[in-house]
Amino acid sequence: MNAPVHLAETVVSSQKSPDAQKRITMPNASTKPKHGRRSRRRQRDDPARNELVSSSLESAQQCLFNQDYGTAFVHYLLALNLAPVFKDFAKDSFRFTLFKWADELDSLGRIQDLFGCYEQALELFPNDEFILNSVGEHLFKMGYRDEAACHFHKALKMRPDYPEARENFYRVANWLVERWHFLMLNDRGRNQKYQQAIHRAVESGCNTVLDIGTGTGILGMCAKKAGAAQVFACELSKTMYELACEVVSANGLGGQINILHKKSLEMEVPKDIPQRVSLVVTETVDAGLFGEGIIESLIHAWHNLLLPPQSDSESSEPSATGRVIPAGATVFAMAVESPEIRRHHRLCFSSVGGLSLAACGELRSPVSCNTVPDDSMEPYTTERLSRLPGGYTALTQPFTALNINFNSVQELEGLSSRPVQRLWLPITKEGSLDALAVWFQLHLDRNNSLSTGPEEDTCWEQAIYPVHTTKDFALMLGDKLQVEVSCHDAYLRLCSVAVLRDGHEILLDASIPDQPDPGPNPNPEAQLCSALASLQTDHSKDFCLLESAEMALLNNQDYHRSFQSAVSKLFSHLKLANPRHVQDSSDPLYALDVSEGFSLLSLIAASQGHVKAYSSVEKDKQQEVLKKLARSNNIPERSLEFWLNCTEDDQGPLQRPPTEKLWSAIMLDCVETCGLIRQKLMDKASLARCLLEEGGRIFPERIVVHGMLVESDMLLLESAVQGKEPTLGFNIAPFINQFTVPVHVFLDFSTLDCRHLSEAAELFVLDLMDTNANYTTRQVKVKVTSAGRVTAIPFWYDIYLYEDISVSTLSHNSHWKQAAVVLQEPLQVQAGDWISLCVTLHKSTMSISAQPDNQPQPMD
Repeated sequence: MNAPVHLAETVVSSQKSPDAQKRITMPNASTKPKHGRRSRRRQRDDPARNELVSSSLESAQQCLFNQDYGTAFVHYLLALNLAPVFKDFAKDSFRFTLFKWADELDSLGRIQDLFGCYEQALELFPNDEFILNSVGEHLFKMGYRDEAACHFHKALKMRPDYPEARENFYRVANWLVERWHFLMLNDRGRNQKYQQAIHRAVESGCNTVLDIGTGTGILGMCAKKAGAAQVFACELSKTMYELACEVVSANGLGGQINILHKKSLEMEVPKDIPQRVSLVVTETVDAGLFGEGIIESLIHAWHNLLLPPQSDSESSEPSATGRVIPAGATVFAMAVESPEIRRHHRLCFSSVGGLSLAACGELRSPVSCNTVPDDSMEPYTTERLSRLPGGYTALTQPFTALNINFNSVQELEGLSSRPVQRLWLPITKEGSLDALAVWFQLHLDRNNSLSTGPEEDTCWEQAIYPVHTTKDFALMLGDKLQVEVSCHDAYLRLCSVAVLRDGHEILLDASIPDQPDPGPNPNPEAQLCSALASLQTDHSKDFCLLESAEMALLNNQDYHRSFQSAVSKLFSHLKLANPRHVQDSSDPLYALDVSEGFSLLSLIAASQGHVKAYSSVEKDKQQEVLKKLARSNNIPERSLEFWLNCTEDDQGPLQRPPTEKLWSAIMLDCVETCGLIRQKLMDKASLARCLLEEGGRIFPERIVVHGMLVESDMLLLESAVQGKEPTLGFNIAPFINQFTVPVHVFLDFSTLDCRHLSEAAELFVLDLMDTNANYTTRQVKVKVTSAGRVTAIPFWYDIYLYEDISVSTLSHNSHWKQAAVVLQEPLQVQAGDWISLCVTLHKSTMSISAQPDNQPQPMD
């Protein structure tokens, strides 16, 4: 079944050998015709070539029959390069061979060979939508989202009705063109302030401009419109680079703005731009200001691409000096309490699903800011504070954490060597310290600035520096919180260090041991003594990292409690039906948990007794945590196994147990954290059903999808550039709106700014246990309860684990977010109207279309 490796590698490597390439693809192309008349002469038949083509095609068919896909691919490649006339005839067989061989190369880890084969295939069929889509799938799997989306997008251009490419493109488009691009372009105030600052700079003599991280090209076009003589731009993302080129060309500036597909750090004079520029414009800032590398790029620009800055003591002309927009920034921060932030970054409960977690050690998210940089940790995450479920409480007044002047190269270079700044902040409100929230004011010039503060109506989120080590420790009025501010590695770092109480300094980086709940009015002296005592204990620095979504899952009490009830009910039923499972210790029930990431479900199953549970947890440290929990909860060591340690095929964990028995329960992870059904869920469910013993069940057994009609301008602003008016006079919307996706993910429906226009309605049912109960399309009629515009249909799930035991992804402590279908054209409705929804499921991807219903009937 395996192909001769040497033959496949010879063809793959021919890409690197010009002579070999000529021999295969263009046998007579190396000799250029000396006379024009000669090129019109009829090419003679070459019997030897024809014989080679014929035998190669026959050999390819025989290899296919023998499932020798590598050799078949080589024969097809040779034949079709020599005789392109056969391409249409052999296209389907060639595709089939390519995909089979690619899967084998992927499973063998021969990634370079895999993409070499695809390159050669695309030379033969450059516009084949199936090959383009398949290349994109492999690229996406390898983490190359930008390149993957380019292939998906091109496949859709070739065939707009190709569902696999469309669904793949939608999956990746949220990362490819991030949703903040739409919000930013819809933010008229932000756009106008940038335009005004650029206009003033050009008027003052900044004739040559470089736009770093141009995105859609809007800032570069503003500079050209303002009268700049030369405008250059650079963009690292291939997709955004191509988009910017389209936008600039469509606005008649194609020959006037030179866009480069590269990092500004790689640009040189005169290789990339003929001379140093007098103005750099950029918005390469994230919620934490420095996270997109603005410091490094500006230092490089001042040394290599920008004219020197104007000195106060100099009287040189403005055209001989350089400057940057934005000119600088001021960073603000405050300490906050937020249950939502807490449950995503540290363990909030001592027991989950009937399991004591005392032995698990310290669990934390990978977002943790320390004064000493740690490559395994991210210093901050981002949240829109105004939309946090449950809200937040400010525990201190906002304070200034940092000022930075982007027009001073000395200040930029000295930022990382600044001494750590230590601030003592009075506590203004009692509460639990969960995070430091950070925002900034971006000073474009002397006249214009932009604020990213939590109270601003802006496209920005805030940076969140979560605190991990203050469990059961409440800040009180009269306390002072010490915060350290530093920037050692081009990231802004804020760290809560200590609390000053009654003259005693309590360090927060020492783990505070679990204490009984002191009630609403804890004794301050007892709490202080407990905190001080903890400083004398040598606490292990050893901890286990969980993704923030995994931490939120661990803190989802309802889910684990419901699962415990469901699995207990199933196993009790199976034990009653077959008593040997209890009487014979060598014949236990078998349970398999194939959840994504860290999961306690296998342990909960094993805790039921006479159950052997298999976990799909992969990371060694996380496996150690489960083993510790098993021991501390008196679960026999033999009752827990790690499935991927028992099988060589890590791509297909849905197999029989090693004993050749069947599974009593298989736990599938059905819903992604972002709010979408997991890809290939129904395929996995079909396979899982074949592996169940009589009476065995899949968890969950069915999923009911609910939705609601809403009016939400916010969802429109985050999904596409709105309005018919050009953005600052530039035609941008038609181009970036190509990357609009119909489903908005990672949505918090409880805090979404919207009006409910209907009651919740059942939209769809996925039955994982009964394949005959499923359908692909369902028509649902929904009655409008309030007049307005239907702009979106948020949806969520009731997940039925077993019989009537269920959990909802809409509950207040759910680790899942919600999603919403955003309509391309809003529907104007009146109370009493009926809307017909067509809900379609294609390979686990759900789509919803809506239209007025002229003959309404009550919904089933």
